[in-house]
Amino acid sequence: MNKYIYKRVKSFCDDNGLIEKNDSIVTGLSGGADSVFLFLYLIHIQKEYNLKLCFVHVNHGIRGSEAGNDQHFVEELCKRENVMYKVFYKDIPQMADELSMTEEEAGRGYRYECFDKMRKELGYNKIAVAHHQDDQAETVLFQLIRGSGFRGLGGMKAKNGCIIRPLLSVKKQEILDYLDESGQNYCIDSTNNDDEYARNQIRHHLIPYLQENLQKETVSHIAKTASYLQDVTELNRTLRENEEQRMVAGLVYIDNYDEVIDSVEEVRQSLLMALVDRKINQYIAKVDGIVKKLENDKYFIIIRKSYFKQLEEDKFSLLDDVKSVNIGNGIPATLSIGLGLSSDSYAQSYNYARVAIDLALARGGDQAVIKDCHGVTYYGGKREQTAKNTRVKARVKAEALREFITVKDKIFVMGHKLTDVDAFGAAMGIYRAALALEKRAYIVINEVSASLRPLYELFEQDPAYPDDLFLTSSQAMNMADENSMVVVVDTNRPMMTECEELLKTTKTIVVLDHHRQSSDNIDNALLSYIEPYASSACEMVSEVLQYIVDGIKIPKIEASSLYAGIMIDTNSFMNRTGVRTFEAAAFLRRSGADITLVRKMFRDDMEGYRAKAAIISNAEVYQKKFAIATGTDLQVESPTIIGAQAANELLDISEIKASFVLTEYNGKIYVSARSIDEVNVQVIMEKLGGGGHMNASGAQFNHTDMDEAVACLKQVLDNMIKEGDI
Repeated sequence: MNKYIYKRVKSFCDDNGLIEKNDSIVTGLSGGADSVFLFLYLIHIQKEYNLKLCFVHVNHGIRGSEAGNDQHFVEELCKRENVMYKVFYKDIPQMADELSMTEEEAGRGYRYECFDKMRKELGYNKIAVAHHQDDQAETVLFQLIRGSGFRGLGGMKAKNGCIIRPLLSVKKQEILDYLDESGQNYCIDSTNNDDEYARNQIRHHLIPYLQENLQKETVSHIAKTASYLQDVTELNRTLRENEEQRMVAGLVYIDNYDEVIDSVEEVRQSLLMALVDRKINQYIAKVDGIVKKLENDKYFIIIRKSYFKQLEEDKFSLLDDVKSVNIGNGIPATLSIGLGLSSDSYAQSYNYARVAIDLALARGGDQAVIKDCHGVTYYGGKREQTAKNTRVKARVKAEALREFITVKDKIFVMGHKLTDVDAFGAAMGIYRAALALEKRAYIVINEVSASLRPLYELFEQDPAYPDDLFLTSSQAMNMADENSMVVVVDTNRPMMTECEELLKTTKTIVVLDHHRQSSDNIDNALLSYIEPYASSACEMVSEVLQYIVDGIKIPKIEASSLYAGIMIDTNSFMNRTGVRTFEAAAFLRRSGADITLVRKMFRDDMEGYRAKAAIISNAEVYQKKFAIATGTDLQVESPTIIGAQAANELLDISEIKASFVLTEYNGKIYVSARSIDEVNVQVIMEKLGGGGHMNASGAQFNHTDMDEAVACLKQVLDNMIKEGDI
């Protein structure tokens, strides 16, 4: 064999690991120049590599006597070299007609079927085919014309599974020249001259044109580019596989461990926890993960990223599986799951997992939270967390708050934009705590709504309170200094606060909120007290006040403000009311809260009552269980308050599981969402960029196109029903 071609083919095979010693190879032998050249090459190196060879010829039944002559030529060639061969016959035209494909496609498919059949029968390990450099160029151009991506433009691989292509470094003309010089005959397939086939058009017209008019080395250059693209494709595949193997760190907490344990007799407690452990271990084992129990109610888990999709599609069924464990426990166990994924380091993945589990717990538990570099994703969270009867946490947070207040000169307190009664009452409670610790406090409020004005004016008119008790955002910013602290109540989102800039100018920030924590929360707070099961911020502050100073005295007007916040947020103690809610109310009553005063302050005026009635009258029942109503051009000062009240009243209609009222205000549309127990409106509002509680939430649209807003709400409801989320 020509020494130069031998070296080139051998070098190509060695570089790509195509042919190794003791290989057993099934090789296609059509009788054409390419396959004959490959035949001769393999015969040449057979002894050197100790190869087992078997040559396969397929008679396609297309070219009549010509095909028969090709078969005879192959048989004589194999007999001459005393090598094993096998001939297959198939009526390809008939096969193509039956399968509704071209003869070219049918023939190629059948050939490879025969090759693989012989490989398996003989127990051989490779299949060799005679594609050369010109074939590679044709393939790349063909794929380019079809609009293929990197994978297609990479052409044929030198090695693809058990299939090898030893001749991809050799040009067609080099093959023909060698056979002519050596006097070796070969067959000519007349169908190769038929321009009916797209590949033949590329071979006979396009490539010659490119070689003659643009680039003589077109074939080799295209083949080289294909090799580069294969490298890129392979690199991307490797990177993708590596990414899929990345470790995901996770933490699993039993939300209500103490309550569940206490709800079952002592002799069955160990069995109960063993069953919960089993559920967790079996679930993680299904995704080839590892579980390590850290404490009685805490677990550390590790899974691969490739299983993320599986868990997402499963919607973390473990959350519901654990609830099904019942051996007489009066309270079902609920879990919080936090998963973290970082592309930087395993340590960062674990830190993300800790953030995720904190978010899950802060949002009420019974849910899974995934945090990665792109953001946070929530799953579950459809049920309300069982309220904890213990107030240990409130005492610990109160002690920490006291420590912060005592070392600061100025305390700024603020709630959310459009401050409501709950935010105002809670702010007054923090004001009282600061005063009890002999510190000066200020309340930041920019706009006083009509519903809040009666309560606000009581303080403004009371000479016992300083003139600068209430500040605007600009006034607070002018007064703030390094020895100031900010207490945020009734919200945990910076963009929702009365003065977001104030959070950037002070280092000491405290957050007290009863809304489920979102991903865009105030993340630089030194103290964060988030209790989603609490009825209101006023309930939380009322508890905190009892531990700030022994025997704290709360003036009647302040106690009434706190009581009003609880009453408004619970819809007169009808919603989200637990044991601790009544305990807080009792504490405020003992402090002098005037129930009659509260009721008088928050009665509707006639315009507000009519506006509420107008909203309710246009309500639409959607999907047989949702009430959707709109309020436009309402002649009231605070349409959002009226909207919230209307949403509460719509729940009094039988069969209504959730209500949604959309109102226009200051160039925006505000949504008030309410439910009783079956529907979590908080997860619905999160889809619209809002949030809140399971039974009371809200969102807003930055436009006044009511039809568009209603359509968007309905789309969210439809999608969540379809996905089984509500």
